Formats: sequence, structure tokens, C-alpha cells
Amino acid sequence: MPYDFDPELLPLLDLLPERDPDDLEGERALLSEMVGPLNTKVDTSGVTVADHRAPGADGAPDVPVRVYSPEKPSPTGGRPVLLDIHGGGFTVGSIEMQHGFCTDVARELGVVVATVEYRLAPEHPFPSAIEDCYAALRWLHDVADDLGVDRERIGVGGQSAGGGLTAGTVLLARDRGGPEVCFQVLGIPELDHRLQTTSMRTFTDTPMFDRSSAIRSWNNYLGPDPGEEVSPYASPATAPDLTGLPPAYVTAMQFDPLRDEGILYALRLLEAGVQVELHSFPGTFHGSALFTKAEVSRRAEAELLHALRRGLRAGD
Repeated sequence: MPYDFDPELLPLLDLLPERDPDDLEGERALLSEMVGPLNTKVDTSGVTVADHRAPGADGAPDVPVRVYSPEKPSPTGGRPVLLDIHGGGFTVGSIEMQHGFCTDVARELGVVVATVEYRLAPEHPFPSAIEDCYAALRWLHDVADDLGVDRERIGVGGQSAGGGLTAGTVLLARDRGGPEVCFQVLGIPELDHRLQTTSMRTFTDTPMFDRSSAIRSWNNYLGPDPGEEVSPYASPATAPDLTGLPPAYVTAMQFDPLRDEGILYALRLLEAGVQVELHSFPGTFHGSALFTKAEVSRRAEAELLHALRRGLRAGD
């Protein structure tokens, strides 16, 4: 079906490589080939990058965590910290794809950014990824003094599947009694395995991500027959109670199958008494922010930085 995309985003469609979504190893290799050259151009001046390992949960392997810290001395009381969770449909991606973003946020906002290398499906289905993300959150809290981090200003954020993992991690932190999270960023989040929203049923041929992509993603993450009792930590849209969660910044793209589940989750957060800022960007599609020259992409990036500055109380 035809889509009224923002004209500035149309050049991106011509740049998209040929893909075979059923070739998972090929998808992983293609992403790695794309990210590697981009990372060589990232300016890390003013930022120290260090690799760490967080203890895994209940005998699971240690979890790699990469930390980006402003080189200036930490202020009294420590800096805010953002736990960044990469996207990739639960099946592809790595901390390498977050290198530019984490560097920019650390330098621009003067905050510490930690990105987590969680285990990928289908080799490691739910709950491996969410437990790895929670382990990284717990580790950040435990070593806050060593990292110069303020335990009262820990945020969690991610895009796409990373947004869904963010929501699940924040729910886990609430239900397990901590660590306390002050802010959550749910960027174009993948939240609902039921696949019944209007946008999910309608957008069957959109660029980058469509209904078949979502089906494949959830099948890999939960298995092809997950049954009726799917954990809300896997599919946060099914959580019966959203009270007591931290303030949220939620984004949606107009022609994205995930659009409605993000908006509906934001509305449920509001109904539960949670402070929410919700932005739906017109003429966009899933992943269109990769075309950074478009005005709508520049605006989305600027508004995200503004939301992070406010939510993490950066500069306090």
C-alpha cells in the first residue's frame, strides 16, 4: 500500500541493502559490516570508554557492559547514569551499534552511559535478555561509587526491542524492590506479542520493519508456541499494573507496526498516574531516524536529548 512518507526520508529507501530476513546469521553479519566503518568515525574526545562485566543472574554468564564517562571529574554526589539497551528484534545487534549514541549523550549531557551486551534469541530465548539487562542495572547500582554515579539518578532507555527490554527491566526493578529507576526512555518500543493493534495488522509492507518482522521477532524470543501465560517482563503490554513506575519518554513513528502498542502503553502509564511525554513523528517509519539529515530525524534527536537532560536531572 502507498505511504505518505516525509519526502526527506525517501533517499533512505534507495540506500537500504538487499536482505533475507530468514537468514539470521546473514542479518547479523550485515549489521556488523555496516556498524564497523561508522564507529571508526566517532569522535570520542572528552569521553572515556571502558569495558566491564556484570555478574550474571543465578549462575548465568557474566554480562558485558561498556561504560562511557565524561573525562571531567564527577561533581559531588556523582553524575546521572543511563543504562542503554540496543534494539534488533531480540535477535541481532550489539553494543557496537550504540557507540556513537552513547558517546554523544555522555559528552553532550555530562552523564555516564552504560550499554549492555545481552544474550540474543533464538539461541538464548526469554528470559535471558531481560535477566542480563536487569543484572547490568543491578551492577550499575552496586558500583555507583566507583563509577562516580548518583544512585538516585539511574535511567534506562532503548529503541525498538531495546525499548521493550527497557519496559521489562523497569517492571522487574519495581517488582524486585530495586534498584530504583528515575526515568525510562521507550523509543519505538516492541511491547506486545499479541500483534493485534491496528498499526500491527495494517503495516504489512513497511520499510525496515513490518508485521512479518514482528512475528519473526516474537517467535525467536518466545518460541513459536508460547502459550497463553506470557510473562509481562517479556511482553510489557500485558502487565496488569503499571503503577509505581518511573516517568517515561515514549516515541512512535507514523508508519511503524509498533506505533500503536507504544501509544497505548503510554496511555496506560498515564492512567496509572505515571508522568509521560509522548511524541509521534509524522511521515516516519521504523528506523527512519537512520537518515540523520532529515529535519524530522534531527528534531527527534534533539527532543530525546532534551528529555534525557530533564529526566536524569543532568546538570543538577
